[in-house]
Amino acid sequence: MIYLDHAATTPVPRAVADAMYEVLTEQFGNPSSQYPLGLEMKRRVESWRRTIAGALGCDARQLFFTSCGTEADNWAVTAACWQNRHVGRHIVTTAVEHSAVLEACRWMERQGYEVTYLAPAQDGSITAEQVLDAVRPDTALISVMLVNNELGNVYPIADIARGLAAKNPKALLHTDAVQGFLKVPFTARSLGADFLTISAHKIGGPKGIGALYIGQRVKNPKPLLAGGEQESGLRAGTEATAQIAGFAKAAELRLENLEDKLRHMARIRDYAVERLAAIPDLKVLSAPGGAPHVLSVSLVGWPSQNIVNDLGQQGICISAGSACHQGKPSHVIAALKLPKKVSGGVIRLSFGPETTAADIDACAEALQRHHDTRMPML
Repeated sequence: MIYLDHAATTPVPRAVADAMYEVLTEQFGNPSSQYPLGLEMKRRVESWRRTIAGALGCDARQLFFTSCGTEADNWAVTAACWQNRHVGRHIVTTAVEHSAVLEACRWMERQGYEVTYLAPAQDGSITAEQVLDAVRPDTALISVMLVNNELGNVYPIADIARGLAAKNPKALLHTDAVQGFLKVPFTARSLGADFLTISAHKIGGPKGIGALYIGQRVKNPKPLLAGGEQESGLRAGTEATAQIAGFAKAAELRLENLEDKLRHMARIRDYAVERLAAIPDLKVLSAPGGAPHVLSVSLVGWPSQNIVNDLGQQGICISAGSACHQGKPSHVIAALKLPKKVSGGVIRLSFGPETTAADIDACAEALQRHHDTRMPML
């Protein structure tokens, strides 16, 4: 199998699985229990929290575990609007956000909020000036992702944060950094966002665990879930200790020689651009200078789902966009307003530290065969 869909999920290293297995079978105590087995697990959870917070560049007390990135995004949107309920009922976001943010914003619209959805340029870019121009005195929240999961564009979160300080210092800033965490260089401090979302399964960790960073400007954040006193009373529910252990181990492993891994993925991306650009009718959509692990292209005129199915039967895993769309047209590609033959043929390749040039060669050859043997249908 050739796996080129790391933006959807990533393989779990054996060391991560082993760390989880130990917790599941030996250190299975409930962190809220007061006997030694529970207290030891509480100590371990806090140790794992410090590991992940260190990778994110924040204080461990600012990091709260969730069941996934989607939960963290929803929590950020609702908590920001609750804190700023007296500031106003206006939200600024982009038309190319992850569905977890877009659907949370649409839910807030049903509660009476007004949402401005910023359209990207045709190359997927969003500028800080564009975001700041949309901010008003009654803006409660700005939510802009760090790395677009389908195109790889890196958005200027730090510039937006600096601009907000001058234009509307009460407005809160959230960034979905799920595709950026340990993929592009940043820290929570350097970005300056008030809320920041990350997820384990994009960096070699297990599914079912994410985290939300909450900055100091957020006072008494409103919990998304009501219940017990876990996560400092902000996220009820027994901690998913095995998943947290796997998250911490994955972060620890990804941090080892991280700069070399990022350079490797950037070289693989550049090599993929070179190899794929030689295929007739193939158009590279991802702009230069984006995240090193995401490449969006279009085989113009050939339906993307047919391409995905054909390559899948050959053991090559790529996607037609975000895995969350499950074969349906992507709102991200629609926002680019591309010609129908271009948008209909979009596929995404995404890479990890394990991806090789031979993987790219095999994919390029398979795409060339698809082009040569299948009739265009769009």
